[in-house]
Amino acid sequence: MELRPIFSAMRRNKVGALVIVIQTAITLAILCNSLFIIQQRLRLSERPSGVVEQDVFTMGNQWVGTPADLTARAQADLAALRALPEVVDAFVSNSYPLSTGGWGEGVGLESSEAHWLTNSALYFTDEHGIATLGLKLVAGRNFEAAEIQDRNDLESKPVNIVIVTQALAEKLFPNGDALGKSIYYSSQKEPTTIVGIVERLQEPWVGLGNTRVEYSTLQPYRFIENYSHYVVRAKPGQLEAAMKSAQKQLLAISRARVNDRTRTMSETRVRAYQDDRALAVILGSVSFVLLIVTAFGIVGVTSFWVSQRRRQIGIRRAMGATRSAILRYFQTENLMIAGAGALLGVLLALALNFLLMGKFEMGRLNVGFAAVAAVIVLVLGQIAVLWPALRAASISPVAAIRNT
Repeated sequence: MELRPIFSAMRRNKVGALVIVIQTAITLAILCNSLFIIQQRLRLSERPSGVVEQDVFTMGNQWVGTPADLTARAQADLAALRALPEVVDAFVSNSYPLSTGGWGEGVGLESSEAHWLTNSALYFTDEHGIATLGLKLVAGRNFEAAEIQDRNDLESKPVNIVIVTQALAEKLFPNGDALGKSIYYSSQKEPTTIVGIVERLQEPWVGLGNTRVEYSTLQPYRFIENYSHYVVRAKPGQLEAAMKSAQKQLLAISRARVNDRTRTMSETRVRAYQDDRALAVILGSVSFVLLIVTAFGIVGVTSFWVSQRRRQIGIRRAMGATRSAILRYFQTENLMIAGAGALLGVLLALALNFLLMGKFEMGRLNVGFAAVAAVIVLVLGQIAVLWPALRAASISPVAAIRNT
Protein backbone atom coordinates (compact mmCIF):
# COMPACT_ATOMS: atom_id res chain seq x y z
CA MET A 1 0.00 0.00 0.00
CA GLU A 2 1.27 3.50 -0.87
CA LEU A 3 1.71 5.71 2.16
CA ARG A 4 1.55 9.01 0.25
CA PRO A 5 -2.26 9.21 0.25
CA ILE A 6 -2.28 8.52 3.98
CA PHE A 7 0.21 11.29 4.76
CA SER A 8 -1.69 13.63 2.45
CA ALA A 9 -4.97 12.88 4.24
CA MET A 10 -3.39 13.37 7.67
CA ARG A 11 -1.99 16.75 6.62
CA ARG A 12 -5.51 17.82 5.68
CA ASN A 13 -6.88 16.55 8.99
CA LYS A 14 -4.16 17.64 11.41
CA VAL A 15 -6.51 18.39 14.30
CA GLY A 16 -8.16 14.98 14.25
CA ALA A 17 -4.83 13.17 14.00
CA LEU A 18 -3.42 15.27 16.82
CA VAL A 19 -6.42 14.51 19.01
CA ILE A 20 -5.89 10.77 18.57
CA VAL A 21 -2.13 11.07 19.21
CA ILE A 22 -2.63 13.03 22.44
CA GLN A 23 -5.48 10.84 23.64
CA THR A 24 -3.48 7.69 22.92
CA ALA A 25 -0.39 9.09 24.65
CA ILE A 26 -2.26 10.07 27.80
CA THR A 27 -4.09 6.75 27.92
CA LEU A 28 -0.84 4.84 27.49
CA ALA A 29 0.97 6.84 30.18
CA ILE A 30 -1.80 6.25 32.72
CA LEU A 31 -2.27 2.62 31.68
CA CYS A 32 1.46 1.84 32.04
CA ASN A 33 1.70 3.19 35.55
CA SER A 34 -1.67 1.76 36.58
CA LEU A 35 -0.68 -1.74 35.48
CA PHE A 36 2.64 -1.36 37.24
CA ILE A 37 1.04 -0.20 40.49
CA ILE A 38 -1.53 -3.01 40.33
CA GLN A 39 1.21 -5.58 39.78
CA GLN A 40 3.23 -4.16 42.68
CA ARG A 41 0.30 -4.17 45.07
CA LEU A 42 -0.84 -7.68 44.19
CA ARG A 43 2.72 -8.98 44.47
CA LEU A 44 3.02 -7.43 47.93
CA SER A 45 -0.20 -9.10 49.06
CA GLU A 46 1.23 -12.49 48.11
CA ARG A 47 4.48 -12.18 50.09
CA PRO A 48 4.98 -15.19 52.39
CA SER A 49 4.82 -14.35 56.08
CA GLY A 50 6.82 -17.35 57.25
CA VAL A 51 3.83 -18.53 59.31
CA VAL A 52 1.75 -21.65 58.63
CA GLU A 53 -1.19 -19.36 58.03
CA GLN A 54 -3.69 -22.09 57.25
CA ASP A 55 -3.44 -23.40 60.85
CA VAL A 56 -2.85 -20.27 62.95
CA PHE A 57 -5.29 -17.85 64.55
CA THR A 58 -4.94 -14.97 66.98
CA MET A 59 -7.04 -13.69 69.87
CA GLY A 60 -6.91 -10.27 71.45
CA ASN A 61 -7.30 -10.59 75.22
CA GLN A 62 -8.41 -7.55 77.26
CA TRP A 63 -8.72 -7.95 81.01
CA VAL A 64 -11.47 -6.02 82.78
CA GLY A 65 -9.92 -3.59 85.21
CA THR A 66 -6.28 -3.95 86.19
CA PRO A 67 -5.76 -7.34 87.81
CA ALA A 68 -2.67 -7.72 90.01
CA ASP A 69 -2.06 -11.35 89.05
CA LEU A 70 -1.58 -10.96 85.30
CA THR A 71 1.33 -13.39 85.20
CA ALA A 72 -0.67 -16.18 86.79
CA ARG A 73 -3.66 -15.46 84.56
CA ALA A 74 -1.57 -15.54 81.39
CA GLN A 75 0.10 -18.80 82.40
CA ALA A 76 -3.25 -20.38 83.21
CA ASP A 77 -4.69 -19.28 79.86
CA LEU A 78 -1.71 -20.67 77.94
CA ALA A 79 -1.82 -23.97 79.79
CA ALA A 80 -5.53 -24.30 79.00
CA LEU A 81 -5.04 -23.43 75.33
CA ARG A 82 -2.19 -25.90 74.89
CA ALA A 83 -4.26 -28.63 76.54
CA LEU A 84 -7.10 -28.36 74.01
CA PRO A 85 -7.26 -31.45 71.75
CA GLU A 86 -7.53 -29.29 68.61
CA VAL A 87 -4.47 -27.17 69.47
CA VAL A 88 -0.81 -27.82 68.68
CA ASP A 89 0.70 -24.93 70.65
CA ALA A 90 0.19 -21.35 71.79
CA PHE A 91 2.00 -18.32 73.22
CA VAL A 92 1.25 -14.75 74.28
CA SER A 93 2.80 -11.83 72.45
CA ASN A 94 2.79 -8.10 71.83
CA SER A 95 2.14 -8.53 68.10
CA TYR A 96 2.15 -10.94 65.17
CA PRO A 97 2.87 -10.81 61.41
CA LEU A 98 0.50 -8.78 59.17
CA SER A 99 -1.21 -7.24 62.20
CA THR A 100 -0.25 -3.72 60.96
CA GLY A 101 0.69 -2.75 64.53
CA GLY A 102 3.63 -3.65 66.71
CA TRP A 103 6.98 -2.70 68.14
CA GLY A 104 10.22 -1.89 66.38
CA GLU A 105 13.74 -0.84 67.36
CA GLY A 106 16.96 0.27 65.85
CA VAL A 107 19.61 -2.44 65.70
CA GLY A 108 23.31 -2.33 64.98
CA LEU A 109 26.72 -3.73 65.85
CA GLU A 110 27.57 -0.94 68.29
CA SER A 111 25.66 0.67 71.15
CA SER A 112 25.91 4.16 69.69
CA GLU A 113 22.74 5.43 68.05
CA ALA A 114 24.85 6.77 65.19
CA HIS A 115 25.72 3.20 64.22
CA TRP A 116 22.22 1.71 63.86
CA LEU A 117 22.26 -0.30 60.64
CA THR A 118 18.53 -0.79 60.33
CA ASN A 119 15.26 -1.27 62.23
CA SER A 120 13.73 -4.55 63.31
CA ALA A 121 10.23 -5.61 64.28
CA LEU A 122 10.10 -7.12 67.79
CA TYR A 123 7.99 -10.14 68.65
CA PHE A 124 7.85 -11.30 72.26
CA THR A 125 7.64 -15.05 72.59
CA ASP A 126 8.54 -17.98 74.81
CA GLU A 127 9.92 -21.38 73.86
CA HIS A 128 6.60 -22.22 72.19
CA GLY A 129 6.71 -19.39 69.64
CA ILE A 130 8.60 -21.12 66.83
CA ALA A 131 6.40 -24.23 66.97
CA THR A 132 3.22 -22.17 67.15
CA LEU A 133 4.06 -20.04 64.14
CA GLY A 134 5.58 -22.96 62.24
CA LEU A 135 8.85 -21.13 61.63
CA LYS A 136 11.82 -22.91 60.10
CA LEU A 137 14.93 -22.71 62.27
CA VAL A 138 17.86 -22.71 59.85
CA ALA A 139 20.66 -22.17 62.36
CA GLY A 140 21.20 -22.23 66.11
CA ARG A 141 18.56 -23.14 68.66
CA ASN A 142 15.21 -22.23 70.14
CA PHE A 143 14.70 -20.45 73.46
CA GLU A 144 14.62 -22.54 76.63
CA ALA A 145 11.97 -22.23 79.34
CA ALA A 146 14.47 -20.92 81.89
CA GLU A 147 15.41 -18.05 79.55
CA ILE A 148 11.91 -16.56 79.31
CA GLN A 149 11.23 -13.35 81.25
CA ASP A 150 7.99 -11.56 81.97
CA ARG A 151 7.60 -8.01 80.65
CA ASN A 152 4.99 -5.35 80.11
CA ASP A 153 4.75 -2.16 78.09
CA LEU A 154 7.04 -0.13 80.31
CA GLU A 155 9.36 -2.37 82.28
CA SER A 156 11.60 -5.25 81.28
CA LYS A 157 14.94 -6.75 82.07
CA PRO A 158 17.57 -6.41 79.32
CA VAL A 159 17.35 -9.20 76.79
CA ASN A 160 20.66 -11.03 76.30
CA ILE A 161 19.69 -13.53 73.61
CA VAL A 162 17.52 -13.26 70.49
CA ILE A 163 16.45 -15.18 67.43
CA VAL A 164 16.52 -13.22 64.18
CA THR A 165 15.35 -13.78 60.63
CA GLN A 166 17.77 -14.77 57.90
CA ALA A 167 17.16 -11.44 56.15
CA LEU A 168 18.12 -9.45 59.26
CA ALA A 169 21.13 -11.68 59.90
CA GLU A 170 22.40 -11.10 56.37
CA LYS A 171 21.85 -7.36 56.72
CA LEU A 172 23.88 -7.21 59.93
CA PHE A 173 26.49 -9.79 58.92
CA PRO A 174 26.83 -9.98 55.14
CA ASN A 175 29.50 -12.67 55.46
CA GLY A 176 26.94 -15.11 56.82
CA ASP A 177 28.45 -15.53 60.30
CA ALA A 178 25.65 -14.00 62.39
CA LEU A 179 25.08 -16.97 64.71
CA GLY A 180 26.73 -16.38 68.08
CA LYS A 181 27.53 -12.73 67.32
CA SER A 182 26.52 -9.78 69.49
CA ILE A 183 24.21 -6.97 68.38
CA TYR A 184 22.73 -3.92 70.08
CA TYR A 185 19.14 -2.70 70.27
CA SER A 186 18.28 0.95 70.81
CA SER A 187 16.42 0.33 74.08
CA GLN A 188 19.44 -1.05 75.92
CA LYS A 189 23.19 -0.56 76.15
CA GLU A 190 24.03 -4.20 76.80
CA PRO A 191 24.91 -6.50 73.88
CA THR A 192 22.54 -9.26 72.77
CA THR A 193 23.68 -12.59 71.36
CA ILE A 194 22.05 -14.19 68.34
CA VAL A 195 21.32 -17.80 69.35
CA GLY A 196 19.06 -18.76 66.46
CA ILE A 197 18.10 -17.82 62.91
CA VAL A 198 14.72 -18.52 61.33
CA GLU A 199 14.25 -18.63 57.58
CA ARG A 200 11.46 -16.06 57.33
CA LEU A 201 9.15 -13.98 59.53
CA GLN A 202 7.38 -10.96 58.11
CA GLU A 203 6.98 -7.71 60.02
CA PRO A 204 3.54 -6.50 61.15
CA TRP A 205 3.67 -3.62 58.66
CA VAL A 206 2.87 -4.21 55.01
CA GLY A 207 3.31 -0.79 53.41
CA LEU A 208 4.65 -0.41 49.88
CA GLY A 209 7.68 1.57 51.04
CA ASN A 210 8.68 -1.03 53.65
CA THR A 211 11.99 -2.44 52.42
CA ARG A 212 12.64 -4.23 55.72
CA VAL A 213 9.66 -6.55 55.48
CA GLU A 214 11.55 -9.55 56.92
CA TYR A 215 13.78 -7.75 59.41
CA SER A 216 12.23 -9.36 62.49
CA THR A 217 13.47 -10.39 65.94
CA LEU A 218 12.08 -12.90 68.43
CA GLN A 219 12.83 -11.85 72.03
CA PRO A 220 12.41 -14.24 75.00
CA TYR A 221 9.64 -12.37 76.78
CA ARG A 222 6.26 -13.50 78.03
CA PHE A 223 4.15 -10.42 77.41
CA ILE A 224 2.21 -9.69 80.60
CA GLU A 225 -0.07 -6.76 79.98
CA ASN A 226 -3.70 -5.77 80.35
CA TYR A 227 -4.10 -6.22 76.60
CA SER A 228 -2.15 -8.87 74.72
CA HIS A 229 -2.41 -11.28 71.82
CA TYR A 230 -2.73 -15.04 72.13
CA VAL A 231 -1.29 -16.75 69.06
CA VAL A 232 -2.58 -20.29 68.63
CA ARG A 233 -1.79 -23.06 66.18
CA ALA A 234 -4.49 -25.59 65.47
CA LYS A 235 -4.04 -29.10 64.22
CA PRO A 236 -4.42 -29.44 60.44
CA GLY A 237 -8.06 -29.25 59.41
CA GLN A 238 -9.28 -28.22 62.88
CA LEU A 239 -8.87 -24.46 62.74
CA GLU A 240 -12.53 -23.50 63.18
CA ALA A 241 -13.05 -26.05 65.95
CA ALA A 242 -9.92 -24.83 67.73
CA MET A 243 -11.09 -21.20 67.57
CA LYS A 244 -14.45 -22.08 69.11
CA SER A 245 -12.88 -24.26 71.79
CA ALA A 246 -10.29 -21.62 72.67
CA GLN A 247 -12.88 -18.88 73.13
CA LYS A 248 -15.09 -21.15 75.20
CA GLN A 249 -12.18 -22.34 77.36
CA LEU A 250 -10.89 -18.85 78.13
CA LEU A 251 -14.34 -17.65 79.15
CA ALA A 252 -14.70 -20.71 81.37
CA ILE A 253 -11.49 -19.73 83.16
CA SER A 254 -12.57 -16.12 83.67
CA ARG A 255 -15.34 -13.94 82.31
CA ALA A 256 -13.58 -10.79 83.46
CA ARG A 257 -12.16 -10.35 79.98
CA VAL A 258 -12.99 -9.37 76.45
CA ASN A 259 -11.71 -11.60 73.63
CA ASP A 260 -11.83 -9.45 70.54
CA ARG A 261 -10.22 -9.65 67.09
CA THR A 262 -10.27 -13.43 67.01
CA ARG A 263 -9.12 -14.05 63.45
CA THR A 264 -7.40 -16.64 61.35
CA MET A 265 -4.11 -15.60 59.77
CA SER A 266 -5.84 -15.84 56.42
CA GLU A 267 -8.37 -13.23 57.57
CA THR A 268 -5.54 -11.12 58.95
CA ARG A 269 -3.81 -11.22 55.56
CA VAL A 270 -7.00 -10.11 53.80
CA ARG A 271 -7.43 -7.20 56.23
CA ALA A 272 -3.77 -6.21 56.02
CA TYR A 273 -3.84 -5.88 52.25
CA GLN A 274 -7.41 -4.67 51.74
CA ASP A 275 -6.26 -1.15 50.85
CA ASP A 276 -3.85 -2.52 48.25
CA ARG A 277 -6.57 -4.63 46.65
CA ALA A 278 -8.99 -1.69 46.72
CA LEU A 279 -6.41 0.49 45.00
CA ALA A 280 -5.85 -2.21 42.37
CA VAL A 281 -9.60 -2.38 41.69
CA ILE A 282 -9.89 1.42 41.44
CA LEU A 283 -6.92 1.72 39.10
CA GLY A 284 -8.17 -1.18 37.01
CA SER A 285 -11.61 0.42 36.71
CA VAL A 286 -10.18 3.81 35.82
CA SER A 287 -7.90 2.24 33.20
CA PHE A 288 -10.82 0.31 31.69
CA VAL A 289 -12.98 3.45 31.48
CA LEU A 290 -10.08 5.39 29.96
CA LEU A 291 -9.58 2.71 27.33
CA ILE A 292 -13.29 2.79 26.46
CA VAL A 293 -13.23 6.59 26.17
CA THR A 294 -10.15 6.40 23.94
CA ALA A 295 -11.79 3.76 21.76
CA PHE A 296 -14.93 5.87 21.30
CA GLY A 297 -12.73 8.86 20.52
CA ILE A 298 -11.01 6.94 17.74
CA VAL A 299 -14.37 5.71 16.43
CA GLY A 300 -15.76 9.25 16.40
CA VAL A 301 -12.79 10.85 14.66
CA THR A 302 -12.50 8.05 12.10
CA SER A 303 -16.25 8.17 11.38
CA PHE A 304 -15.94 11.89 10.76
CA TRP A 305 -13.05 11.27 8.39
CA VAL A 306 -15.07 8.65 6.51
CA SER A 307 -17.96 11.09 6.03
CA GLN A 308 -15.53 13.72 4.74
CA ARG A 309 -13.82 11.33 2.34
CA ARG A 310 -16.84 9.72 0.70
CA ARG A 311 -15.97 11.24 -2.68
CA GLN A 312 -12.32 10.18 -2.35
CA ILE A 313 -13.35 6.68 -1.37
CA GLY A 314 -15.84 6.48 -4.24
CA ILE A 315 -13.21 7.55 -6.77
CA ARG A 316 -10.78 4.97 -5.44
CA ARG A 317 -13.46 2.29 -5.61
CA ALA A 318 -14.29 3.35 -9.19
CA MET A 319 -10.61 3.05 -10.11
CA GLY A 320 -10.56 -0.54 -8.91
CA ALA A 321 -9.81 -0.38 -5.19
CA THR A 322 -11.31 -3.34 -3.38
CA ARG A 323 -13.12 -3.26 -0.09
CA SER A 324 -10.16 -4.92 1.61
CA ALA A 325 -7.87 -2.20 0.22
CA ILE A 326 -10.08 0.53 1.70
CA LEU A 327 -10.15 -1.37 5.00
CA ARG A 328 -6.36 -1.69 5.03
CA TYR A 329 -6.05 2.01 4.24
CA PHE A 330 -7.92 3.09 7.37
CA GLN A 331 -6.29 0.42 9.52
CA THR A 332 -2.83 1.51 8.39
CA GLU A 333 -3.64 5.18 8.86
CA ASN A 334 -4.87 4.57 12.39
CA LEU A 335 -1.87 2.36 13.19
CA MET A 336 0.50 5.15 12.15
CA ILE A 337 -1.33 7.75 14.22
CA ALA A 338 -1.72 5.46 17.24
CA GLY A 339 1.93 4.43 16.90
CA ALA A 340 3.00 8.05 17.19
CA GLY A 341 0.76 8.38 20.22
CA ALA A 342 2.21 5.21 21.72
CA LEU A 343 5.76 6.50 21.33
CA LEU A 344 4.82 9.77 23.00
CA GLY A 345 2.88 7.83 25.63
CA VAL A 346 5.91 5.74 26.60
CA LEU A 347 7.89 8.94 27.20
CA LEU A 348 5.02 10.36 29.27
CA ALA A 349 4.75 7.09 31.20
CA LEU A 350 8.43 7.21 32.14
CA ALA A 351 8.12 10.85 33.20
CA LEU A 352 5.01 10.08 35.28
CA ASN A 353 6.75 7.11 36.87
CA PHE A 354 9.72 9.30 37.78
CA LEU A 355 7.35 11.73 39.48
CA LEU A 356 5.57 8.94 41.38
CA MET A 357 8.89 7.47 42.50
CA GLY A 358 9.74 10.71 44.25
CA LYS A 359 6.30 11.32 45.75
CA PHE A 360 4.94 7.89 46.65
CA GLU A 361 7.98 5.56 47.00
CA MET A 362 6.95 3.73 43.85
CA GLY A 363 9.44 1.45 42.11
CA ARG A 364 10.99 2.09 38.73
CA LEU A 365 8.69 1.27 35.83
CA ASN A 366 9.51 -1.98 34.12
CA VAL A 367 10.00 -1.60 30.37
CA GLY A 368 7.85 -4.68 29.91
CA PHE A 369 4.82 -2.83 31.28
CA ALA A 370 5.34 -0.03 28.76
CA ALA A 371 5.54 -2.57 25.95
CA VAL A 372 2.42 -4.43 27.13
CA ALA A 373 0.46 -1.19 27.53
CA ALA A 374 1.58 0.01 24.08
CA VAL A 375 0.40 -3.24 22.50
CA ILE A 376 -2.95 -2.98 24.33
CA VAL A 377 -3.47 0.58 23.11
CA LEU A 378 -2.49 -0.24 19.53
CA VAL A 379 -4.77 -3.29 19.41
CA LEU A 380 -7.56 -1.22 20.92
CA GLY A 381 -7.05 1.40 18.21
CA GLN A 382 -7.24 -1.23 15.47
CA ILE A 383 -10.43 -2.65 16.94
CA ALA A 384 -11.95 0.82 17.37
CA VAL A 385 -11.26 1.84 13.77
CA LEU A 386 -12.64 -1.41 12.38
CA TRP A 387 -16.32 -0.36 12.35
CA PRO A 388 -15.76 3.01 10.59
CA ALA A 389 -13.34 1.29 8.20
CA LEU A 390 -15.92 -1.34 7.34
CA ARG A 391 -18.46 1.41 6.68
CA ALA A 392 -15.97 3.10 4.36
CA ALA A 393 -15.25 -0.16 2.56
CA SER A 394 -18.98 -0.74 1.99
CA ILE A 395 -19.49 2.61 0.23
CA SER A 396 -20.64 2.14 -3.38
CA PRO A 397 -18.58 4.12 -5.93
CA VAL A 398 -21.73 5.43 -7.65
CA ALA A 399 -23.44 6.39 -4.38
CA ALA A 400 -20.32 8.12 -3.06
CA ILE A 401 -19.92 10.25 -6.20
CA ARG A 402 -23.66 11.01 -6.53
CA ASN A 403 -24.03 12.14 -2.89
CA THR A 404 -21.05 14.51 -2.85
